Amino acid sequence: MKLSDIRKDYTLKTLDIKDINPNPFHQFKIWFDEAVDSEVLEVNAMCLSTLGLDGYPSGRIVLLKGVDHGFLFFTNYESSKGKEIEQNPKATLTFFWPELERQIRITGDLEKVSSEESDEYFHSRPKGSQIGTWTSPQSEKIEDRSILENRIKELEEKFSTQEITRPPHWGGYRLLPKKFEFWQGRPSRLHDRICFESKEGSNWEIFRLAP
Repeated sequence: MKLSDIRKDYTLKTLDIKDINPNPFHQFKIWFDEAVDSEVLEVNAMCLSTLGLDGYPSGRIVLLKGVDHGFLFFTNYESSKGKEIEQNPKATLTFFWPELERQIRITGDLEKVSSEESDEYFHSRPKGSQIGTWTSPQSEKIEDRSILENRIKELEEKFSTQEITRPPHWGGYRLLPKKFEFWQGRPSRLHDRICFESKEGSNWEIFRLAP
């Protein structure tokens, strides 16, 4: 089969402004809960898109770890994404749930979460993941995987008799949304796209985009 012949017609659901929750955070929760109930694989996986230091867009999959007045994820502050965010703290999160023929894009500003929030999440992680944050010089060139494996052994021995503390170079970010787009697949590529755009105060303008 040629790549140009691969296609799927979306027919599961519809999306209309009159049916959508006027609060985009509530609408996100409605869709997220439906995705969980539908057993979507890696339901909290999202593409984090930032602007690279070279001026090119840069994207990678990270995991959503909380929602309050923003969307939380955690990473190495010294990684490529951390350096990009430091230079330009703006990003877009994209969720794609093919089982429901849905996509959500959320664009906004990024801020670091408090040390207390980072500590709380760090200590909730499995011990192997905690050690992993100390092990990997994320995004740096290394000659061989054995460098990581030897470092893990050293750290496992070091932390066998003491608590694993959070590395100062590791913690969370919160994306504060300025725009949401809820996308529902429809037949013949005439998809439903409903957007929320932040206005003054806590108001949101809601409008439909052509597919």
